[in-house]
Amino acid sequence: MTTPMTAAMLARYQDGFDRAVAANVPEPTAMTLATVDEQGRPSARTMLLKGADADGFVFYTNLESRKGRQLAGNPNVSLVFFWREIHEQVKVDGRVEPVSAAEADAYFASRPRGSQIGAWASLQSRPLDARETFDQRIAEAETRYQDRDVPRPPHWSGFRVQPRRVEFWYARPYRLHERVCFELIDGQWQETLLYP
Repeated sequence: MTTPMTAAMLARYQDGFDRAVAANVPEPTAMTLATVDEQGRPSARTMLLKGADADGFVFYTNLESRKGRQLAGNPNVSLVFFWREIHEQVKVDGRVEPVSAAEADAYFASRPRGSQIGAWASLQSRPLDARETFDQRIAEAETRYQDRDVPRPPHWSGFRVQPRRVEFWYARPYRLHERVCFELIDGQWQETLLYP
């Protein structure tokens, strides 16, 4: 059973996100997602956040991709939001759980049609002999779904990161930064200030 984030934690995240939007951060939903492979080696990439609420942070991906396979093998992850323009960062450590099929269907239906077609055409993370091969797969998918809605592929869905630790970092002069940490201990969220 998961313990939802507190209203104060969620408000602190939302306030930072709102400041990033107001400051015209080019992509305020961008986050680094770090996963671990079967040998315990970390792997990180930039993703886009698609939802945040008391239950966690949601993103979508091809389940057969490198990250999808790593998530299936080890659900422990870290996220980092770095909003350079406002000198703030949020770091989330937690575990992923799959979103429901209904959630995945609803989000997939909201995507641009080109992105929906791409989800069928791409064998994400697998070797590609030539760009023309991918272009051909795109054309085939466009033909297959011509004049009708594009359904969500069975290999495409989402994950919710359920936090166990969330740290908010605020830059201060002379590297005397402010760090506020929320950690789940024995089923309760505890707030602590950290030295920079």
